[in-house]
Amino acid sequence: MTQTAVGALGFKETAIFQDYHGLPEFRTAVANFMNRVRGNRVKFDPDRIVISGGSTGAHETLAFCLANPGEAFLVPTPYDPAFDRDLRWRTGVKLVPVVCESSMNFKITGEALETAYKNAKRDNVKVKGLLIANPSNPLGTFLDRETLKDVVNFINDKSIHLVCDEVYAGTVTNGDEFVSIAEAIKEEPECNLDLIHLVYSPSKDMGFPEFGVGIMYSYNDRVLSVARNMSSFGLVSIQAQHTLASMLSDNKFIDAFIPESRIRLARRHDMFNRQLGQVGIGSLESKAGLFLWVDLRQFLKEPTFESEMTFWRIIIKELKLTVSPGQSFHCSEPGWFRVCFANTDDETTLIALWRIKLFVRRNRSLNNQHLRLSSRRFEDMLPPHSPLASPLVLARN
Repeated sequence: MTQTAVGALGFKETAIFQDYHGLPEFRTAVANFMNRVRGNRVKFDPDRIVISGGSTGAHETLAFCLANPGEAFLVPTPYDPAFDRDLRWRTGVKLVPVVCESSMNFKITGEALETAYKNAKRDNVKVKGLLIANPSNPLGTFLDRETLKDVVNFINDKSIHLVCDEVYAGTVTNGDEFVSIAEAIKEEPECNLDLIHLVYSPSKDMGFPEFGVGIMYSYNDRVLSVARNMSSFGLVSIQAQHTLASMLSDNKFIDAFIPESRIRLARRHDMFNRQLGQVGIGSLESKAGLFLWVDLRQFLKEPTFESEMTFWRIIIKELKLTVSPGQSFHCSEPGWFRVCFANTDDETTLIALWRIKLFVRRNRSLNNQHLRLSSRRFEDMLPPHSPLASPLVLARN
């Protein structure tokens, strides 16, 4: 194979040291993508983008920039357990839960925010910011315009920072319904923009987490300056930047991919909900994310987190399905579980749903109010000549 001069020049451009702030064409492409995912209702400035190794790096960088060890961020519950790692492990920053309840569909309320803030103050913990995930992991919900305005008014009143994680923005079933924090602050002329920061990554919306690209976007010039100086500790390879810049700047491709992705997620979401509903299992109403927040409280022997863990072990051992118990998301109420529905093919998804439905019906037919661990093997429960008894299916048990 002969190497052309053009090929050699291209290799040189991607192999040598580059600007740690990120390639200009990459930051421009990311800003373009963020605009289009949010319906072009907002415009992001490429010069306010700091890149990092995944959203983990973006969160940690912001934590270092905004708070000292021992100071805290308020975080509405339930929340992604990765926040414990991202914001706390190396920074010494604390997370103070804002308890959101199922009776309010886990919505963030002004009362809950005030209570958490006062509790931190009572414990002599200085609150430096509020972290929200919009859309939420694990809830699959997103904040409406009025709630976002209430959040902005709260942080303005307290003079604390707002960090908004929008990594699932492109998974909202109807993109017109989603309101970015960048859109909400345009309607709040009294908002102190120096307090507003955003974390994003195209990895969830585009389905390529292994590229490890995170985005920190800030309206605060001092924070941007410090974050850029720190970015050398979490670089994204030039090769990855070149590849993604080409992909994310292709408007024709993006404008076709995101709507199709939303359609397929909505179809899988609705199918999962419908199938679970056939055996009386409900979930929180949601229109975003790659998961459902499923209500399994009826199956707990007692309304305790110990009982939740017992039931979780039944799901793992007998159904051989992977779900996440609510307590791992700091949920204040036992019996809620996160179920991911978008990481398997249709056949595997149907098998998982079939196992759940068979398991529930079998236990209820025994007049057993609460599900328990059976001594029977799963394959022993299969009806004769069932296609689910094939070697392919049983190999997945």
